Amino acid sequence: MVYRSDMRYTLRQLEYFIAAGESGSITQASERLSISQPSISTAISHLEQELGVQLFVRHHAQGLSLTPVGRQMLVEARRVIQMAEGLYAVASEATDQIRGQLSVGSMVTLAPMIMPELAHGFMETYPGTQIRQFEENQEWLLDRLRRVEIDIAITYDLQIPDGITFVPLASLPPHVVVSDSHPFASLPEVSLTQLAAEPLILLDLPLSREYFFALFFKAGLEPRISARSAHQEVVRTMVANGYGYTLANVRPRSDVALDGRRVVRVPLAGAHRPMVIGTATLANVPKSRLLDAFEAHCRACVSDAHIPGMGESGV
Repeated sequence: MVYRSDMRYTLRQLEYFIAAGESGSITQASERLSISQPSISTAISHLEQELGVQLFVRHHAQGLSLTPVGRQMLVEARRVIQMAEGLYAVASEATDQIRGQLSVGSMVTLAPMIMPELAHGFMETYPGTQIRQFEENQEWLLDRLRRVEIDIAITYDLQIPDGITFVPLASLPPHVVVSDSHPFASLPEVSLTQLAAEPLILLDLPLSREYFFALFFKAGLEPRISARSAHQEVVRTMVANGYGYTLANVRPRSDVALDGRRVVRVPLAGAHRPMVIGTATLANVPKSRLLDAFEAHCRACVSDAHIPGMGESGV
């Protein structure tokens, strides 16, 4: 095989292209990478000029769409980045050093609380490492694991398929969240029977919503859904404003919604299946020292006794 010595694009430019291609937006790619929008636009324009192809169709005020060749390029660009990261893995194995970049996906409801402390602590312990973070729903995370587009996911034990190994770390039982003025706010606990007649503000994420529905269906009840959102903070703010209650498993340290109003956590009466936080990786695939080190870090940092970014287990 003959390699060209005059290639005039960089791995960084490929990373910017990948971020824009995956998000369909210069703005979202900029937020994901913490890089200015002009830098990403310039990198994409340079790639298009260097390769002599159009990678995106630009839609005014509506983001980007990959062209057919852009979709092919996205697959190849990911492969190039993975191969480049593999060089660090090989070097780490040879020198007993933990180095390189790890692509970590996190359940979108967990990411704001867990990932900042978890990722920062790992990179402080191993200065030669970088964590590339992705925050999405369960279906997305499992799909990207199977495609080997992320190395590991911090997620829940919801419908883990064959071929993926899930290692449990901590349990999160369900509880009720209401406004501080709600009649339930002063109760020691609330039952599903009491909740069934109340308006539910549903956190509407794939698999998560089925988990919440199952709590009611198992008790022979049906929730009264008043509103739904895929964004946790939207749900909390609606609850804080008295629209209704919600069910949750995560325990933010703050009881203040984004608009400054307060919410109150109340125990859910009865014994219910908790959501279990853990790490998900591809089974039967050799793990690098980097991935092994990150899994060990997760086991050391996440447990029933302490979950980064979350309050104590007692409601």
